[in-house]
Amino acid sequence: MLSSSAGNSRQDEQNPQEQKAGQKTPQSTSMKPLLLVSLLGCLAAVSAAPAGKVRWCVKSDQELRKCMDLAAAAPAFACLKKENTLDCIIAIKGGEADAITVDGGDVYTAGLNNYDLHPIIAEDYSDASETCYYAVAVVKKGTGFGIRELGGKKSCHTGLGKSAGWNIPIGTLVSMKIIQWDGIEDKPVEEAVSTFFHASCVPGATRGSKLCELCKGDCSRSQKEPYYDYSGAFQCLAEDAGEVAFVKHLTVPDSEKSKYELLCKDNTRAPIDSYKNCHLARVPAHAVITRKDPELANLIWNSLNGVQNFNLFSSEAYAPAKNLMFKDSTQRLVKVPPNTDSFLYLGAEYISIVHSLRKEQTAGTASSAIRWCAVGHAETEKCDTWSINSVTGDSASIECQNAPSVEECFKKIMRKEADAMAVDGGQVYTAGKCGLIPAMVEQYQQEQCGSSPATASSYYAVAVVKKSSGVTWANLKGKKSCHTGIGRTAGWNIPMGRIHSQTNDCNFANFFSSGCAPGAELNSPFCSECKGSGKAVGDEAKCKASANEQYYGYAGAFRCLVEGAGDVAFIKHSTVEENSNDNGPEWARGVNSADYQLICPGKDPVPVNEFTSCHLAVVPAHAVVTRPEIRDNVVRILQDQQTKFGVSGSDSTFKMFQSSNGKNLLFKDSTKCLQEIPAGRSYEQFLGPEYMSAMSSLRQCTDTASDLEKSCTFHTCQQP
Repeated sequence: MLSSSAGNSRQDEQNPQEQKAGQKTPQSTSMKPLLLVSLLGCLAAVSAAPAGKVRWCVKSDQELRKCMDLAAAAPAFACLKKENTLDCIIAIKGGEADAITVDGGDVYTAGLNNYDLHPIIAEDYSDASETCYYAVAVVKKGTGFGIRELGGKKSCHTGLGKSAGWNIPIGTLVSMKIIQWDGIEDKPVEEAVSTFFHASCVPGATRGSKLCELCKGDCSRSQKEPYYDYSGAFQCLAEDAGEVAFVKHLTVPDSEKSKYELLCKDNTRAPIDSYKNCHLARVPAHAVITRKDPELANLIWNSLNGVQNFNLFSSEAYAPAKNLMFKDSTQRLVKVPPNTDSFLYLGAEYISIVHSLRKEQTAGTASSAIRWCAVGHAETEKCDTWSINSVTGDSASIECQNAPSVEECFKKIMRKEADAMAVDGGQVYTAGKCGLIPAMVEQYQQEQCGSSPATASSYYAVAVVKKSSGVTWANLKGKKSCHTGIGRTAGWNIPMGRIHSQTNDCNFANFFSSGCAPGAELNSPFCSECKGSGKAVGDEAKCKASANEQYYGYAGAFRCLVEGAGDVAFIKHSTVEENSNDNGPEWARGVNSADYQLICPGKDPVPVNEFTSCHLAVVPAHAVVTRPEIRDNVVRILQDQQTKFGVSGSDSTFKMFQSSNGKNLLFKDSTKCLQEIPAGRSYEQFLGPEYMSAMSSLRQCTDTASDLEKSCTFHTCQQP
């Protein structure tokens, strides 16, 4: 069975994909002569598949036999045989083939710029929806050594660059300093591994090297090597060629489990079934990869979903081969969230392990500066000015990166292409789901700047209407709405959470007739009232979540109300005061705060200065988010920068908390200082139980989570 998301309810009808391995299927009775199948495979390789067929890339004669049987049962498929995974990746990139299932290490390779393939479907290994597996070290019972005594032993690996067989175990042994390796500048990691183990079988390593010494065949990453892949690495151990096998947790057959044990990271051993407490790491599942083409992705998904009378997840008819096309332990296939690339699929921790083991340097690691991420032209200009003024001697403390949206900035920070940015609470939530942490928080009260940051600054989320409009919370349905942006705290999460709790309707277009919520889909009613940049033609800024959209952010949402594009603006309590009574930019000239009022559930409208008695929620201040490992450096540099460029800074050439070419650029203009958030405080603790409860309620509407948040939370192994 296939599922469009890991959390979706399962279909009721029995699907052939749920047949267990070992159950006889039609493929068992259609054993074709190998020579004939190979000939057919060659023909498939040189002739183009008919339009609409999914051309599956296979790497062995046994896999080709299974693929041809699948094609006979499901004409939507055709087969193409290549020598190895990399050749398949190249074939898919070049349009010669369309899909293949690969492990995490190969998901990484396929995602590199020269191939640019994306994971679209994940294997699921459990009835409880488990798109991760455990990488384990298996040994024979009674052999008496722990993980710290592996030096000088003989090792069996699934393949060079594969997750459970290489990246995770070698990365773990290096990080635990069990394998001594000073990095790629010293020597290749393969050399360090061959020095550490007495001998090994690492399919895909250089033939003739110690890493191929234990192999039974040609040491290739293919079925020509009997010790290749999970079953091969286990066979290497079972036949006493090696003393430890690095495999996945489901590799050891049930009938053999009593003869084997797991090596735990605390140097103890545990039974094979104790993998949840004794493993090297949890690893994202194998995935189907293809070109970045939504139509092709849908074709592959629908074709697999349409397979009948064929068990995709059994290789029994092709014994002794296992895990052909898909892993035999797969229960179903799960659709990966849209726009998930290899980085988001694998997660920052796994990518970091791969980088550490490959001959790659992470860009920008040599500089001690903070690379600040700016969104849009105006923020980039301010950031460039900040960077120039931050120069001391020959180096700048601030360098600038830019992206078209906050979430694109998050991706850059996750990928170590940028380091930090200040965002609102809703964006802190998404950042936290993606592994980033809040490091400093904006403080809006000057008298609090010298105090302990134990109580972070906060503000009130309010709903503002024109006094003359007659709009109240009770008659809000059917009106036009102005929002700071999709996913933002005061402008979206809090009010829409309130409305959802009243209506239990996830389609907010049923509540508001239209509006402007920057970041919404362009064809959404919540884009119809947006203003864009003001260009007469070709305005790409319309409804974008950046300062280029004139109705974006607090001031923008209020302007949307002022100019009649909406009937209610969801903003923060100080926004009206900051943009009225001769305060604020040119568009706010002539705006009188007395012409506006606040509305809230169960009350009559009140003046805008009575926000303490009429608001939707008290919410946490904006915060600077960054990666955990550079948090201390970000805090140190920002503290130094605000000493120079803060409200009472020593250098007047630049002001961090003032925006001359827009509003709230990089930081909110009302910020008086940045305060350090205590080390170790999580994003959940920062946001607080009320906010987390509101978000939990809002996330009952799955569409309220962005593609990025869905990607970051797709795997259970990505969760803390």
